[in-house]
Amino acid sequence: MPHDDALIARISGRLLREPEPFDAGADLWPDWVPDNPPVRPPVPAAVLIALVRRAEGLSVLYTERSPHLRSHSGQIAFPGGKVDPTDRDAADAALREATEEVQLDRSEARVLGFMPLYYTGTNYLITPVVALVEPSGPFIPNPGEVRSVFEVPLDYLMAPGSFTTLYIRRNEREHSTWQIEHSGLVIWGITANLTRRFHDLALSPENG
Repeated sequence: MPHDDALIARISGRLLREPEPFDAGADLWPDWVPDNPPVRPPVPAAVLIALVRRAEGLSVLYTERSPHLRSHSGQIAFPGGKVDPTDRDAADAALREATEEVQLDRSEARVLGFMPLYYTGTNYLITPVVALVEPSGPFIPNPGEVRSVFEVPLDYLMAPGSFTTLYIRRNEREHSTWQIEHSGLVIWGITANLTRRFHDLALSPENG
C-alpha cells in the first residue's frame, strides 16, 4: 500500500520524537476554564492515537466509555489514562492502557511520535501518542471500562466538512469544542479537539 506508507511517513515526520517535557513554570491554558480552577498540579496522562492498518486503508481507533464509569461515562475517547509511576514514559502508559482497555497487542504497535501537551479543564496534562497498529485479531473491549470499540477511516477525517463546531453552555458561560459525527456516534470535547489537533499537525496537505 504505497499511498498508506507515504502518508505514514508524512505523519511521522511531523510529530515530536520525544514526549514534550512538562515545564512547571509554564503558563497552562486549559481547553475550558472551570468556575473553580484547580489548586493542585496537573495530573500527567497519555492517550493513544492508533492508526490501524486495514485492507481498505488506515483508520483511527476510538472507544465508547462504559456508562458505569465515574468520569466521562458513555463518552467517546481514545484509549488512555493516567501515567503511573511504573510507566517508563507516556508511550508506555498509552500502550498499557490500550492493552487493558481493548486488548491491543503491544508487539503489533509501532510508536511514530508524539503531539504537544494538551491541558484540560479537568486538570489533566495529556501527551497524545501516535502509533501505527497492524492487528492480527479483533480489539476486545474490557467491559469494566469500555462499552464498544470502533474505527473512523483516516480518509473521512481528512475530508472537508468532517469537523463541525459544538457550542456548550456551562454555568451561564459558553465555550466550544470540535465535533465529529460518524456512523451515528458523536465525538466531541477532548477527543474531538485532539483529533483536530492531529489533523492540523499531521494530516493537512503539504503547503504548495
